[in-house]
Amino acid sequence: MSGYGGGPVPADVERAAERLAAYARRTPLLPGLPAPGRRRGGWGLLLKAEHLQRSGSFKLRGAANAVLALGARAIVTGSSGNHGIALARLAAPLGVRVTVVLAAGTSPAKAARIRALGGRTVSVAGGVAEREERARALAEETGAVLVPSSDHELVVAGQGTVGREILADVPDVRTLYVPVGGGGLLAGVCLAARDHPVRIVGVEPAGTPRYARSLAAGRPVRLPPCDTVADGLRAQAPGAVPFAVVRDRVDDLVAVSDAEILTATDRLRRLGVEAEPSGAVALAGALRAGRHRERAVAVVSGGNTLAALASRTSRTSATSADRGAPGASRMPGAPGLSGLSRPSDTSAAGTGRPARRLAPTCTHPELEETR
Repeated sequence: MSGYGGGPVPADVERAAERLAAYARRTPLLPGLPAPGRRRGGWGLLLKAEHLQRSGSFKLRGAANAVLALGARAIVTGSSGNHGIALARLAAPLGVRVTVVLAAGTSPAKAARIRALGGRTVSVAGGVAEREERARALAEETGAVLVPSSDHELVVAGQGTVGREILADVPDVRTLYVPVGGGGLLAGVCLAARDHPVRIVGVEPAGTPRYARSLAAGRPVRLPPCDTVADGLRAQAPGAVPFAVVRDRVDDLVAVSDAEILTATDRLRRLGVEAEPSGAVALAGALRAGRHRERAVAVVSGGNTLAALASRTSRTSATSADRGAPGASRMPGAPGLSGLSRPSDTSAAGTGRPARRLAPTCTHPELEETR
């Protein structure tokens, strides 16, 4: 990887795309909101359907790029759930041991899904910062390789394939709306679009505007733990790797409230898109901006709802029981990675820093540790 050790470069996204060809689904673009005044077609806003990705979220891309490139036999990570699910689904068929550290308040259904896929979970009583500290310590103690959910060059490059596909499918896109947690997806999209005139807008939950605060300060800033319905976007600080990429390319950041996120989640459901709240954040940002007259794309980043997780976990458990083995099921698929064969292609046919300061509105509920 040419950028490894010195920051990812656009060529790393191309390498990631080649590496992931047999493992990640090229997700489709779905119609979202029509452009005003157009009776037929002419969709002003399209949806990048990463909720249809294997493992249920875009996280599979970065996780697969890291797992395949590193060749590690044991991996430790900190995750809000989707990154851990992606790693467990990828690693078990390859014989790679995965330990996922979960912060307080992590979805029990996501934790159960990780375990059903053969991963080990470890819980901490604190927030995301404590989770990351524990993951680093576990990796050092056990000799495992640490694969963070966003702060890693291989992970960022893998997530960049989302942006690469969008730009290939809609080269005249004017604006991309991307949800922001630790920043791996936003950084990856920025990397893929480094030399493209598309406007890139990161969308953060209003309670944790870590990128807006950090870009205003000129350095990564850690915020206190915050509660939000977008449970996958609770990172308290930008990672060093994604921060540098985002700083140099993002055009704007917007903050959306929990009410706006839930409205976007409901709107997606009425369109037939079953997204979790974290997966609806980019649409919430697009709705707030009201930029429907131009060709735009919002990334629906995940679909691991409670119902979807329960269904997948029960199927995995039933298959494992039938075969008399724990962990992930082994189905015919890509060489060396069960159940992840390459699908058919289902896709449809200004740089600046934000000046806006967003004040955090954190709450500090008593969150039970996920067992």
